[in-house]
Amino acid sequence: MPAIRILSDRVANQIAAGEVIERPAAVVKELVENSLDAGATRIEVEFSHGGRSLIRVEDNGCGMSKDDALMSLERHATSKLVETADLDQLGTFGFRGEAVPSIASVSRFELRTRPIEASAGIEVLINGGKLMHVRECGLAPGTRVTVSHLFNSVPARRKFLKSDATESAHIIQTVRLYALACPQTGFTLIEDGRVLFQSPICVTLGERVAEILGRQLTADLLPLESADGGLKLSGLIGKPGVNRATRHEMLMFVNRRPVDSRTLNYALIESYATSLAKGRYPVAVLFLDLDPAEVDVNVHPAKREVRFRSEGMVRGFVIRAVLQCLREHATPAASGQAATTAADHLPGDPVATLGRAASPFAAAARTESAPYQSTPGVMAQPFRSFAPLPPPVKPFRPPFPMSAPPFESVKRSIENPATLMGWRYLDTAHGDYALFEAPGGVVVLDRRAAHERVWFERLQAQFAIGEVASQRLLFAVPVELDAIASALLMDRLPFLHRHGLEVGEFGRNFFRIEAVPVWLEPTDAEGFLRDIIGLMREGRIDGKRGDLSRDELARLAAQKAVRLPDSLAEGEALALVAQLFACAQPHTSPAGRPTHFEISKGELARRFQR
Repeated sequence: MPAIRILSDRVANQIAAGEVIERPAAVVKELVENSLDAGATRIEVEFSHGGRSLIRVEDNGCGMSKDDALMSLERHATSKLVETADLDQLGTFGFRGEAVPSIASVSRFELRTRPIEASAGIEVLINGGKLMHVRECGLAPGTRVTVSHLFNSVPARRKFLKSDATESAHIIQTVRLYALACPQTGFTLIEDGRVLFQSPICVTLGERVAEILGRQLTADLLPLESADGGLKLSGLIGKPGVNRATRHEMLMFVNRRPVDSRTLNYALIESYATSLAKGRYPVAVLFLDLDPAEVDVNVHPAKREVRFRSEGMVRGFVIRAVLQCLREHATPAASGQAATTAADHLPGDPVATLGRAASPFAAAARTESAPYQSTPGVMAQPFRSFAPLPPPVKPFRPPFPMSAPPFESVKRSIENPATLMGWRYLDTAHGDYALFEAPGGVVVLDRRAAHERVWFERLQAQFAIGEVASQRLLFAVPVELDAIASALLMDRLPFLHRHGLEVGEFGRNFFRIEAVPVWLEPTDAEGFLRDIIGLMREGRIDGKRGDLSRDELARLAAQKAVRLPDSLAEGEALALVAQLFACAQPHTSPAGRPTHFEISKGELARRFQR
């Protein structure tokens, strides 16, 4: 049996680095947190090649003496706490003393620091965990940490890194989160010698959000401020009409620390339960402040997960605060007054003025129920219809263009409705359900689910053969994205172009939608693109899985393509049934919901006790 021995400090540090330092963005996160804990009012972050070759974080904080600089390289050496009880009163971002030695063990690590009272700074150089030299250097008060050749001493870890664009996106997103968390600190971010963003000290959160997330989005956010029983919630939340397909723009901070909290996320989602459609998520930048003793941040190595001592109390407080904010901004609008938005706090913002809505709830209703209106100047390419339909009573969206042979069974069914299994159309119920008399009883058809199934299989077939008709827009639709979304979109642009959505780059994190598929309304183009990016972030649209990605895109497109007319004529109802039962899986929608069900004669007789 092999002898048991104690690992060397170098090996132990490299093992710890695997838990704390997952990717270059984790290095930036730990170093920025140390700068904030040092009281810095100015932080500059520079990186190259996705952080592989260079990461530099420089601040104007308090600096360190020679002894403290050397001590910071030892495992579990920290100035943030002394006793276990101090974990209950943490007011700093870092506290374990693991990050700096972990980084130094897997890179070429140079630390330069100088306290304000010293006449010269100190430089410490470590290469792969080995101390190379300690000497004096010239430096302004503060600290500069330079990390190069990351993971060179751990090739297995380096090989699991993603592309430079993806790693860069994660670094940019990390710096932006801490810039949002600390508006009173100026941030500068430089990639490969180019300044990505430079944000000076901001007086209000609204100013910082406008710089980080864009003024276009900020104009649609509402300010929130609430306090009760030692809990304080502040920040910005989106109007009900502003929503996304994923949770990635629900940004939560607990005592200024960016966190991933199921409690806060579900509380926010529940607050919007009656304002957003199922599967849609709000946009929010929320800060929860509470007694440090009431929250445990020592849960995960990356310190992104937290636990609350009173989960129910926190959840209830957040729900009440968000609902109250939404009600307050809906009430003035109902009486003819303009609703207050976060943009009102941004001086000299013309975009904010144009972006204000009379009522967030009315805006949401208009977004969901507005009928399709053709955009002037939008020219569509000619296309062939999927299958002939009888003339509808009201204007109806044209069927999806298909170059594949039409379903002959559908044609025959429409030409002779008596072949539809003996079904006889009765009427609609509640607008969404079509009622039919069948030989065996009564059939209830979910119109939306049926349309989604028909559109899904049409789109799926069209995507498979690679023939997607698109229409160019006279006026391109501008879209501003965050860094991670931009990187994902750039990687998948050819995939989108093949499926009728043409998007062009128009600057750093800015894009223009220049053409859309013929079945998509131009007004829905931006939301559709953001939903696609949400699927990309969840890994459901991946270039390496072409068939699965096409299915996910078709499923999303089917939801966007369906526009139900207010009334349903008999010919339309029978045509819908014919097309539904010509599908490969007519009994369920793409989301797995049933498209119809039948109440048998026997069940009806039993209910009426006959």
